Amino acid sequence: MSKALEGVRVLDMTHVQSGPSATQILAWLGADVVKVEALGGDITRKQLRDVPDVDSLYFTMLNCNKRSVTLNMKSEEGKKIFTELVRKSDVMVENFGPGAVDRMGFTWDLLQELNPKLVYASIKGFGEGPYTHYKAYEVVAQAMGGSMSTTGFEDGPPVATGAQIGDSGTGIHAVAGILAALVQRGQTGRGQRVTVAMQHAVLNLCRVKLRDQQRLAHGPLPEYPNKEFGDSVPRSGNASGGGQPGWAVKCAPGGPDDYIYVIVQPPGWAPVAELIGRPELADDPEWSTPEARLNKLDKMFQLIEEWSVHHSKLDVLAMLNAHNIPCGPILSTKELIEDASLADNNMIVTVDHPERGSFTTVGCPIKLSDSPVKVETSPLLGQHNEDVYVRELGIDPDRFAELQKTGVI
Repeated sequence: MSKALEGVRVLDMTHVQSGPSATQILAWLGADVVKVEALGGDITRKQLRDVPDVDSLYFTMLNCNKRSVTLNMKSEEGKKIFTELVRKSDVMVENFGPGAVDRMGFTWDLLQELNPKLVYASIKGFGEGPYTHYKAYEVVAQAMGGSMSTTGFEDGPPVATGAQIGDSGTGIHAVAGILAALVQRGQTGRGQRVTVAMQHAVLNLCRVKLRDQQRLAHGPLPEYPNKEFGDSVPRSGNASGGGQPGWAVKCAPGGPDDYIYVIVQPPGWAPVAELIGRPELADDPEWSTPEARLNKLDKMFQLIEEWSVHHSKLDVLAMLNAHNIPCGPILSTKELIEDASLADNNMIVTVDHPERGSFTTVGCPIKLSDSPVKVETSPLLGQHNEDVYVRELGIDPDRFAELQKTGVI
């Protein structure tokens, strides 16, 4: 069965997380992703190693289904080879610092001249302006994109989210831009530039907080648990941030992740009252309507917690769902990696690696009916040099050996 992006070649000039997360999705969807690495390899091959002298999980979990070649871009021979790679590619993706590719000698104008059909995608920390040349990392993007100022409890400091919305979140945005450019190329025959900034991607994911920033002009936000409001959206703990109140309540046996997040919609109040042993609250004017409960949400969730602490989070999940009440247990990373349903959905997969043995990784979250994804191991450094340079670019084998000897590849 063919893949959705079969026939699309991606020149992957990315490293660390934001870029590799994007190109891995393109590889999962069937593109031929050729990862071009310096002779020392992507820095994450050696970072956070759990097994000595083999590629780290940091690298393997972000570079599945790709091919790897090595190339010294500082050498003139290396630049000539790179020129040929550009001519034979549909997409080029990079997440170097601003201007790095230009300094290598490959400006957008030159790339267009070499390959007018090329889609050239760049991931940067910031857009044009005062921050353009500043370095950005995951939590820097969270800090400057609106996430940290609105995450945590109001009496505590700003808090980073465990979800990698700055890096992998930006990668997803880049994938959307690349696919849109490929579709448009099918109509115009021309490639185009795709740029995504990490700060912008985080801001896009924080749009409900920008919604609430504007609502503040008309007074306090009643669905927030905060008692006082300043001139910006406050940190509001585990409040849902939407139109229906929600909170994480404790469950038995009381461990660090023994919580369940419960949302109380208007139709759900009567069954909740029944479950917690307070059926009279369903008809009590002080509790029976959303408006009546709005100024005592803390007390409402306290009543629910006085019931939930006597049951496990999975039992609470079953009891609440029997009444169609939205809720979700807090699942630890250990519980997720051992979850049979996630394995059945190919979201937790085990992959065989030639040096480190098997490792567990996250599968493709995008499911296409005609293009199923099989997660394959990440490449060893330079594993596909001969395939790409000799068999596909046509470099003479003797010349290939000389390029290896002189440190070009």
